[in-house]
Amino acid sequence: MTIQQTWTDVVAAATLALKAGDPVLASAIERVGPCTLVPDPNLFEALVDAIISQQISIQAADAIMARLRALLPPGPLQAQPLVALDERQLQAAGLSSQKISYIRDLCARVLSGELDLQQIPALDDEAVIRALTAVRGIGRWTAEMILIFSLGRLDVWPVDDLGLAEGLRLLYALERRPTRKELLAFGERWRPYRTVATWYIWRTRRLSMQSNRAKTRIVSL
Repeated sequence: MTIQQTWTDVVAAATLALKAGDPVLASAIERVGPCTLVPDPNLFEALVDAIISQQISIQAADAIMARLRALLPPGPLQAQPLVALDERQLQAAGLSSQKISYIRDLCARVLSGELDLQQIPALDDEAVIRALTAVRGIGRWTAEMILIFSLGRLDVWPVDDLGLAEGLRLLYALERRPTRKELLAFGERWRPYRTVATWYIWRTRRLSMQSNRAKTRIVSL
């Protein structure tokens, strides 16, 4: 008989493996405490959230998402009500013209069935990335955030993420921020649990900034 592990059990096992394999990360895990990452299966909302979050601060993304929600029916974001908003409303919520075009392209693909979000969870990581990056404005980083925060994939290592690079620099007392190539090599030690390692590195950076804000969106700590 196959026994299905819960998400909590899987993350706990991943955390133990990371602690056993790396004393530096182990000390960070002790400081941070249990991993509280819980995937949110609402893929559409996560994609909108990730697009909005690109190249702006956490606080700005929070504010835009709050204003956007105020324009839409209660509950999870849906493509049809969102695409019905006009450009003036979206701009007033804080979205740039470029991000409006990205979100509208996402809505159009979802509503037409070109992007079948129900099928996404059945794909492997690279297939998910290929499917999502067909949408305007969604690059590999955005797709990787979906893999982490919505799909709960355990071995994602987002080397283009500034918070990861800076967190690694702080954790390992490096003289400079590691390059993309260096990050790729560094992450190999944490397979197959690089997502959990990423989460702890992000949290370590958050602690260094003395920031303990509550989680407010899908694509955030």
